[in-house]
Amino acid sequence: MKITSKQFIAATAIAVVVSMCAITTKAHEKYETIDATAWGTSTQLGANVGITLTIYEFSTPADRQILVDAYNAGQNKGLVNALQKMKAVGRIQITGTLGYDVSYIRLIPTPTGRKIRFITNRQIRFGESYADSQSQSFNLTAGELNLNEQDKSKSDGTLFPAAQLVIDGKGEPQWDLNQNAWRLGDVLDWKGSADN
Repeated sequence: MKITSKQFIAATAIAVVVSMCAITTKAHEKYETIDATAWGTSTQLGANVGITLTIYEFSTPADRQILVDAYNAGQNKGLVNALQKMKAVGRIQITGTLGYDVSYIRLIPTPTGRKIRFITNRQIRFGESYADSQSQSFNLTAGELNLNEQDKSKSDGTLFPAAQLVIDGKGEPQWDLNQNAWRLGDVLDWKGSADN
């Protein structure tokens, strides 16, 4: 049976697509995904949403130094500019949104497991921008997950949907909040092999 050039091209195209899917699937297997429920506190009491943090890789000490230097040079605005220039190391999705890239994710070992701290620029909504509201200056989203690997039911965390950050003397971010922090619970860590 003779193969026509159209059949050869079609077969080659299918082989390329299958190979690309296999490579993409293998790359996604390396990602770590953490699901949690965020409960509102104080003025958001009673509200809850699901969040998903996908970690492609962890930020390096050099990335941390970039943020410290950016803060020292330009305070919160310096951090926003530096985060905007950094490559995505993960993605956060909150129920009802398409989600957005996360620019900084730090892994901190703890006696019972791991602490994961993340910071990224917050998407400013049209209404905020149109009204030129003060909330625009709280232009970062940040959070912290405490993953207890000895007793997973004790894993928890905090989400800061709208925050400004300051860097303390140890080079660690501290939160300056526009809203109350959201408490994170029901944490499920679909641990992959994200680079440590």
